[in-house]
Amino acid sequence: MKKITLLLLLISSYVSFAQQRDNVTIEWIDNSGIYSEQVQIKAPIFKSSRFQFDYEKKAVLFNLKIPVSGFADEGSLQITNIVYETISREQLGDLRIASIPSSIEARIKNMNNSASQKAVLSLSPIIKSGNTFQRVKSFTYSFSTTASRAGNAARNSNFVYNSVLSSGDWYRFYVVKSGVYKISRSFLQSLGMNVGAADARNIKIYGNGGRMLPLLNGTYYPEDLIENAITLVGESDGSFDSQDYILFYAEGMDNWNEESQTHNNLYADRSYYYVTSQGGPGKRITNMPVIADNPTLNVSTFDDYQYHELDKTNIGRLGRKWFGERFNIENEQTFEFKFPNIATGTQIRLRTNAAAAAFSQTSMSVSANGQDLGAMTFPPTSSDGDVAFERALTGSFPASENVAVKIQYNNGGVPSADAYLDYIILEAKRNLQGYGKQFRFQYNDADLNTGVIQYQLSSAARITQVWDITDIYNVQKVENNGADAFSFKAYMGEDRNYIAVDASDFYSPLKDSRTRVVNQNLKGSILKNAQGSFQDLDYLIVTPAFLSSQAERLANFHRTNSNLNVKVVNLENIYEEFSSGKQDIGAIRNFVKYIYNNGSIPSKKLKYLNLFGDASFDFKNRISNNTNIVPVFQALNSFSLGGSIMSDDYFTMLDDNEGTMLQTGSQDMELAVGRMLVSDLKQAEEMVTKVIEYHAIESYGKWRNNFVLISDDVDVAWENSIQTGIDALGDQISAQKPFVNVEKIHTDSYVQEASAGGFRYPKARKDFVDAINQGALVFNYFGHGGEDGLAKERIFEKADAQNLNNRYKYPLFVTVTCEFTRFDNPYRPTAGEYTYWNPKGGAISMVTTTRQISVTTGQDINDAFSSELYGYGTTNNVPISEALRVAKNNYNGSALMVSYVGDPAIRLAIPKPTIVLTKINDQPVAASTFVFNALSPVKLSGEVRNVEGNTILSNYNGSLSVNIFDKNVQRTTFGNDGVTDSSGNLILMDFILLGETIFRGNASVANGQFEFNFVVPRDIAIPVGNGRISFYAKRNQGLEDQTGYNTDIKIGGINPNATADNIGPRVRLYMNDETFISGGITNESPIFLAFLEDENGINTASGIGHDIVAILDGDENNPYILNDYYETELDNHTKGKVRFPFRNLAVGLHTITFKAWDVYNNPVTAEIQFIVVGDETVTLKNVLNYPNPFVSYTQFWFTHNRPYEPLEVQVQIITITGKIVKTINQVVTTEGFLSREITWDGKDDFGDKIGKGVYVYKLTVKSTLTNKKTEKYEKLVIL
Repeated sequence: MKKITLLLLLISSYVSFAQQRDNVTIEWIDNSGIYSEQVQIKAPIFKSSRFQFDYEKKAVLFNLKIPVSGFADEGSLQITNIVYETISREQLGDLRIASIPSSIEARIKNMNNSASQKAVLSLSPIIKSGNTFQRVKSFTYSFSTTASRAGNAARNSNFVYNSVLSSGDWYRFYVVKSGVYKISRSFLQSLGMNVGAADARNIKIYGNGGRMLPLLNGTYYPEDLIENAITLVGESDGSFDSQDYILFYAEGMDNWNEESQTHNNLYADRSYYYVTSQGGPGKRITNMPVIADNPTLNVSTFDDYQYHELDKTNIGRLGRKWFGERFNIENEQTFEFKFPNIATGTQIRLRTNAAAAAFSQTSMSVSANGQDLGAMTFPPTSSDGDVAFERALTGSFPASENVAVKIQYNNGGVPSADAYLDYIILEAKRNLQGYGKQFRFQYNDADLNTGVIQYQLSSAARITQVWDITDIYNVQKVENNGADAFSFKAYMGEDRNYIAVDASDFYSPLKDSRTRVVNQNLKGSILKNAQGSFQDLDYLIVTPAFLSSQAERLANFHRTNSNLNVKVVNLENIYEEFSSGKQDIGAIRNFVKYIYNNGSIPSKKLKYLNLFGDASFDFKNRISNNTNIVPVFQALNSFSLGGSIMSDDYFTMLDDNEGTMLQTGSQDMELAVGRMLVSDLKQAEEMVTKVIEYHAIESYGKWRNNFVLISDDVDVAWENSIQTGIDALGDQISAQKPFVNVEKIHTDSYVQEASAGGFRYPKARKDFVDAINQGALVFNYFGHGGEDGLAKERIFEKADAQNLNNRYKYPLFVTVTCEFTRFDNPYRPTAGEYTYWNPKGGAISMVTTTRQISVTTGQDINDAFSSELYGYGTTNNVPISEALRVAKNNYNGSALMVSYVGDPAIRLAIPKPTIVLTKINDQPVAASTFVFNALSPVKLSGEVRNVEGNTILSNYNGSLSVNIFDKNVQRTTFGNDGVTDSSGNLILMDFILLGETIFRGNASVANGQFEFNFVVPRDIAIPVGNGRISFYAKRNQGLEDQTGYNTDIKIGGINPNATADNIGPRVRLYMNDETFISGGITNESPIFLAFLEDENGINTASGIGHDIVAILDGDENNPYILNDYYETELDNHTKGKVRFPFRNLAVGLHTITFKAWDVYNNPVTAEIQFIVVGDETVTLKNVLNYPNPFVSYTQFWFTHNRPYEPLEVQVQIITITGKIVKTINQVVTTEGFLSREITWDGKDDFGDKIGKGVYVYKLTVKSTLTNKKTEKYEKLVIL
């Protein structure tokens, strides 16, 4: 038996303590730093995603995420073979010397990720050695791994239970300040409680106190409402009589919170408690344990704690730190405190905290009762991104009962300088004496001593009891029977808190308008189906009740379309059950954690969290037009644009050592999260509609093959990495996913133009906006930006976002720039928000920045995210939010400033493989040597196959779109800003663009096969090289699409045997629809239509002077290039149409001159005129009914000026005597101006046929956008 035991121990030792070891090299970059839009910090950095910068400490950190088998033994880390090199003080740049440690301070922490377990190695790569500084060049790490994780065995409880609120009658009230409260019979009755029917012995009070929920997951907080111990005087007879009352200790909103450095609850102003009489006897206050040991310490004084703190201002509208009194005009303010029964001869300790925002150094002096305690000096704000600086001061002064603290601010003569008081804390010794008031007390050094302490109270005749309130849920008491002096004992070794209960001073609770609590049971129901059986949850939507109808609409869509188990839960219910009725981000997180931890198996745990509501830096609605719909995590750092973050990742980081969100790189998201930025029902409806439209058949199209990247230009040398980085990303996507057509808009490759507002790139801006309206699956921008738009040259602004009209072509917007979607500032809606909010255009979702981001972090996370998004090396298509989650989890540093805005369950609409080209001019591709010469007729054949590409889908019937591109084009940027590298060379970048589109057509797919013909345009580039074919197909029935490509075709040369063609194309022009007659009316944004026909096809190859163009009102300097808007008819390359949306045209007469060319470069020119009427009014013309007269039915026709807009149309049929016999109400939406959607069968409102004769009808058309309406009267005849 001993041998077996020994063998088991040896095996266990071997399994549990494997070693992991590796070597690390750090490649430093001098003369560099951390750069973003408003942050310019000079510092040594190194080439790696392992680099991290602590903005608060101004320190460099090294982070490495290491895959491990099992878990790292966090105490076993060893760092050896360290190689240092000396670094000068100048090379440290803006690093804070005080933050540089004397050792590397290496540590390893486990992350919790069921998919791939990792440990995070962190150290300081720069150290202080005597009077010099050194940085690490290389080192070796090693650590042991174990099979299980210490201290986390019970993390997944798999314990689903019912909330106490699930049954019984419940009523609630609230308190504000902490203390002993008295509750009378009449108060309970005012809550609505039937006190007479209740057994007083069963009355219970539940509540978790006014404290904020801990950020750290490992810190205890009740998972449900918890019962509090109370005293009910007079309950012994079971009746709650008029003279009976309840006493209990209630925790208010006035206690220090270390995690947030404040006395005030950040999220709520009321601490709710709940009363019920259900069940058996209630919890009652019990006696303190009697201690027989002799006291080792007698105390007759206690440590009193008073403070002053108001939350009025968030200085930078960042983070969770709020400040009180402002020092600007009133630069001197006094704050008074009173300490009854002060212990004379002692000192009062003062702590104060304040902040200032000024462009020069300022200071704030503090004095107490006339004694100077010192001053806080605030440095000027500078280019390192700080909007203010915070400073603290401590001091002491002789104790007295009345204290006046005076604070004076010296603004250095700068009137615009502002300072703000955070708090004043005073700690004093007071005598343990009664004075007619209840009071809390403690002995601060109790935790530093051992033995027994005896508290000796005097003047205590009216102090009936002393309560131990250390555990607020289980208060204990010691009673005083009217003695003037009495004492009690307690063991030391820990801090304990007490309150003296004075019979003449009880607090009274308060109530709000809603006192009755409806039964609810999130805990017991969230993981159960309608039949009450356990069912894992895939997708949780959290929203306030007033938005729940639209959240349910979204949930229903995903239940049907995505086959997900989705539940919508109202915030109010989460708060009631998880945070004792108070708003708190921790309640949402703990609810998510409850669901996740109780999933049946790892693969079935909660996957997606949708925070369905906007957010704000103001949790308490102190500002006007606030948007705190679903609260967001805010960092404690509230001054640095680089270091202060807001993040929804908080709600998905569920491990015990997570939740504080400190940027250590050790956070790990357990599930994907997204936020839909909606503030009212209308906006919610619009955003849910966009999600539904993204999946609708109208959204299927070849735009899904496109990816557009946009880069900023180079203003300073380090910015070259912006354009080279994203260009490399585009090339990587092309290589990994060749079916993707990567379009590149490098602004530095456009001509820069000077304007009154600075330099601009008007052509790049137009190409950017046109590309969005044309459609692409992803737009990825890398460069400078901010809340108002992208790039200092303003290539995309708020107005552009609002005016986008790309309905059914909603892209994912990826913006690697600073603060583009800083959605927590209601004062300043951002360009990113407008891009998302656009109801008929803009983005379906966004991977975007909410704070400053460095170029290094931006590039690293963009590359990692794109790899996961497109599934390099796989055919996987994960939801966009999941791709971001995995990218963040794998990233060594912190990317908390990158957020996902949108529905987290959306997958990028990537078509499936595989469409293949099989024949060229009826010859198999493999054997073909055909070259696509200019003016050569071409016949292409192909097949739609399965994902692997080896089997034709013989039951596939649908339509095919094809784009054929000329050879790739080599381009070089211009170096518009004249920036040079370290050698003095102008910084230029060579890059590759897709060739011009030489054919854009459509063909039928029958039984998985297709073929089409076209003629190669004359304007192709003559040298022979590889072209590109891009295929897209969609089924006739069902929501399914496919993609494919070919890059083996050869394009170039001229066909010497081309047939002659000297006849130009034929064209017909219209506005909005084919019923339009030149000279008619349009709205301000009409659709221009040109129907073209030519026996050899239309030229779209962008040869010089041979573009399809539209010239508006004779402005030949600004033609509209329409090549990309032309498409052929199905299976007919000789016919096609241009469909181009004009935007915001002026009211009045306009003329469009249109010109196009066939592939032989024969031209056609035509002209059309139209009159724009204002979009505010509804204009009606050509009102009629057809047929008229009629027998069995008639249709009502009219033309209007509001195409694409839902119109509320009413037709009333009226007799010649004025009686209304029939009313028809219908919502009509037309693509053009003509409506003929309303049909009438000649019956009245009761379904009876009306008599023959002449009638009048009134047509009323109302705009749903402007609420303007127009009426017209006409007559009809029934035969």
